[in-house]
Amino acid sequence: MEQKNIKVKLMIWKQSNPKSAGGFKEYNMEVSPEASFLEMLDELNDSLERKNEDPVAFESDCREGICGTCGLVINGLPHGHIPRIATCQLHMRHFKDGQTIWIEPFRAKAFPVMKDLIVDRSAFDRIIQAGGYVSINTGGVPDANEIPIPKEIAAEAFDAAACIGCGACVAACKNASAMLFVSAKVSQMALLPQGQAERHQRVEAMVKEMDENGFGSCTNTYACEAECPKGISVTNIARMNREFFSAKAKSKNLSF
Repeated sequence: MEQKNIKVKLMIWKQSNPKSAGGFKEYNMEVSPEASFLEMLDELNDSLERKNEDPVAFESDCREGICGTCGLVINGLPHGHIPRIATCQLHMRHFKDGQTIWIEPFRAKAFPVMKDLIVDRSAFDRIIQAGGYVSINTGGVPDANEIPIPKEIAAEAFDAAACIGCGACVAACKNASAMLFVSAKVSQMALLPQGQAERHQRVEAMVKEMDENGFGSCTNTYACEAECPKGISVTNIARMNREFFSAKAKSKNLSF
C-alpha cells in the first residue's frame, strides 16, 4: 500500500559565499516518506529551478554512506537523529508530517562555509597528506600468511580504517576538535606492521597539521563517537596520545 506524502517545513541555511552573511530561509515541501533526505533536497531544487530561483547548494557523491561528502547538521545533530548513518542514508519516514526541519552546514573554523550547505573540508586532506606514505616493499605479492597479524589487531585496524572523513566528529564537538578523525587515521597504520617504519614521524606530522588548521582540543565529552556514522571509538584518541608522547620521547631521547 502506497504511503501518503508528508508535508514538512524546511529552514535551510543560505549563504552566497564565504565572506557574506548567511541566514535561514523557509521552504515548504510535500514529499514521499520513502524518499531519502537528499532526494528530498533534489526535489526542492528542481522546483526552485523551475521558478528560476537559486537552488540550495549541498554536496553528495556515493549516496551509500561511504564517501562522507553529504554531511549536514539536521535539527542540531550532524547527519540527523538516527545513529550510525550518514545524511544520504536518512529517509523522510523518520520525520513527522508537519514537522519543521532545520538544516545547516557543519560549523567549524577549519570548515569554512563555501555556499549554503557546502563547507571546505580540505583541512582533512592536508592532515592525510602530512601523514605521508608507508615505505614497504612493493615487489611480488607475498602470501597472506607471511605477515602474521593477530585477529584482534586486524579487527581494531579495520574499525579505525572505517572512518569516512565526513567531519561529523568536528561538527559535534564543542571545541571543533578533529581528534577522532586524526586518531583513526593514525591508529589504522600504527596497529599494522606495514605502518611501523614511519610510525613516530607520522603522528607528529599529522597532529602538527591538525593544530595548524585551527581545530580545537579534545575535552572527552564523547560527542564525536556518538555522532560518528561509522561508530569510530574514542579509544583511538587514547592510542594516538600514546603514539604522540612516545614519538616526542624518542625524538628527545627521553625515557619513562
